[in-house]
Amino acid sequence: MKKLIALMAALLLLPVVAFAISAELKLEPAPINLDDKVSLQRGVQLFVNNCMGCHSAKYVRYERMADDLGIPHDVALKNLVFTTDKIGDPMLAAMPHDLAKKWFGTAPPDLSLAARVRGADWVYGYLTGFYADEKRPFKFNNHVFPDVGMPHVLQHLEASVSKEEFKSQMADLTNFMVYMAEPIRAERERLGFWVLGFIIILGIPVYFLNREYWKDVH
Repeated sequence: MKKLIALMAALLLLPVVAFAISAELKLEPAPINLDDKVSLQRGVQLFVNNCMGCHSAKYVRYERMADDLGIPHDVALKNLVFTTDKIGDPMLAAMPHDLAKKWFGTAPPDLSLAARVRGADWVYGYLTGFYADEKRPFKFNNHVFPDVGMPHVLQHLEASVSKEEFKSQMADLTNFMVYMAEPIRAERERLGFWVLGFIIILGIPVYFLNREYWKDVH
């Protein structure tokens, strides 16, 4: 019971922690739009091609992702699913977990909830924050995550397009990671407007009914 309470408290504090990190680092706001399916489709392509060699997203299944992003299953299987042949499987890295731990000393973290834990601005700042540093083993460092152990795997993208285009690509990748951390978020926000509208409409007759009940009470 205590562990459950502690977990619930930690989840409730995640937005506060993410806000504090963003404020402390003065991060550039990430241009997030979960209703932009084209951006999300570009984002998942970037994630699969550049991140999933090492990182998993084990809490997300290809089938749910494809349905949410409007990608036909056959297209997803052909172009996005490389670590399994089943559309219903979770998005697991190509690199086996035990080998990754053996080769790197620690396995690359699962990225399913990275945007929820760190915040969208942090993820966007991290992805766009690499810079050349000859003192580091991989010759790159990061403004948001100093002395990070991960190499700049997106260097080939940054070197092949303009700065604005690269930031646009990282915005798409961040957008997908925000979706991935909470797939129901867009639907929850849409339902929220209907719920608020229902409460407002319901409140009108309730208000007058309350007045009618209490009009003779002194």
